[in-house]
Amino acid sequence: MKHKLFFFQLFALALLALAGAPYASWAQQNKLGVFEGQSDVGPVLHKGSATYNAKTQEYTLTGSGTNIWAEKDEFHFVWKKLKGDFILYTRGKLMGKGVDPHRKIGWMARTSLEPNAPHVNAVVHGDGLTALQYRKATAAVTEEVRSKVTAPDVIQLERRGNTYTMRVAKFGEPFVTEQVANLNIGDEIYVGLFVCAHNKDIVEKGLFRDVRLTVPAKENFVPYREYIGSQIELLEIATGNRDIIYTAPKSLQAPNWTPDNKTLIYNSEGLMYRFDLDQRTPEVINTGNVKSNNNDHVLSFDGKMLGLSSSLPNQGSIIWTVPVTGGTPKQITPTGPSYLHGWSPDGKTLTFTGQRNNEFDIYTVPAAGGPEKRLTNHPALDDGSEYTPDGKWIYFNSNRTGTMQIWRMKPDGSNQEAVTTTNEFHDWFPHISPDGKWIVFLSFLKEEVKPDDHPFYKHVYLRLLPISGGQPKVIAYFYGGQGSINTPSWSPDSKRVAFISNTDVNVIK
Repeated sequence: MKHKLFFFQLFALALLALAGAPYASWAQQNKLGVFEGQSDVGPVLHKGSATYNAKTQEYTLTGSGTNIWAEKDEFHFVWKKLKGDFILYTRGKLMGKGVDPHRKIGWMARTSLEPNAPHVNAVVHGDGLTALQYRKATAAVTEEVRSKVTAPDVIQLERRGNTYTMRVAKFGEPFVTEQVANLNIGDEIYVGLFVCAHNKDIVEKGLFRDVRLTVPAKENFVPYREYIGSQIELLEIATGNRDIIYTAPKSLQAPNWTPDNKTLIYNSEGLMYRFDLDQRTPEVINTGNVKSNNNDHVLSFDGKMLGLSSSLPNQGSIIWTVPVTGGTPKQITPTGPSYLHGWSPDGKTLTFTGQRNNEFDIYTVPAAGGPEKRLTNHPALDDGSEYTPDGKWIYFNSNRTGTMQIWRMKPDGSNQEAVTTTNEFHDWFPHISPDGKWIVFLSFLKEEVKPDDHPFYKHVYLRLLPISGGQPKVIAYFYGGQGSINTPSWSPDSKRVAFISNTDVNVIK
């Protein structure tokens, strides 16, 4: 009798659940990567599915449905409920030839799982048509803003207040942006990835990688006093694939990659850490009483010594050196501010940015200590100096043209010349690959950042340029900036770089 009663109770609960959500069929609350559940929205003929490969950090979605348009929608959706602002990023593509040219994938934010719910989506169709689509109210007709980009594989949707922005690109190219303002679809909403077949009899498949749900810093945060969380990411140069290997709720900054390929070194809250790449665990490096370390720290080419930039009272940042295993640091520059950026291949010389007489210029100083030598002499900001592995050049960034650009010069300061010349972005911190073939650097958007600033928490690119010259290629699109890649972070085989992206990890768990 008890078994029968239990069965009928379960049956009644199931009926109530169906009555409460008649169209959001097959909703699952099981966590799927960063998402909370998945649902078929609308009366689809064939159930969709979603799987997550934890090893590759990829999502595969299948979905049927007639369309996402007009007054109602049918599609498969993998989702998470979020409040407040967000940035949703992925590299996505439809699989196979498909049946209907209007099959579609993308990001969506919607009020509910009802088919006629208000929503906004960044969508890429099978024929390449790309648009920012939105329904302002329940059962209202869908509207759209079309993009000039056809068939992008980089798709981003973000919210700031009631403004929604779509940024799309073909991987390697900068974003193209469309926006809709004054779209109020609620504070706590469903956000996630979708697939729609645009044919009730067909099931289509989409593949998504490098999926990022980012919660940005609040608009009124106080720089250098308030911080959000950090993710250490490894980027494969050949493919652009990204792997999050460690996440923390505090600010982690500027990973160095050790020459033995076993460890990353980064700073956080004034301390230095080594991060074991095999065990994926951090450990504090002993730097004695030098405990105000910032993100300008560099390894010697042989990996035996670590150069630090750490503050002293009333002097600002001072340069120190310490064995990479830890110990008592040796003070190198007698005055500050001095911000270390490079170590010569022979280990004898350090190059740094020094503020002297209210100007920031590039200097060198013997690694054992001694008199400093000024290499640049321009009223603009010169920063981020780094030796090439053959020791023949020092690369740096300068805003002497009004735009922050990558420059280079001989180690004695002669033959100063611009490397990036298009002035599209503000380019910072050139890092040369160990094989001497490539330069990777950080690019800020000119509409967000002044040429003499490199702040936290902005839309940024990592861009790659052959050292022989050519057109820079975007290899990473992310939310970061200050602390992301201030120092050399190439892997010893020149195949990967490490960097820091940022998000409020207390919201995205």
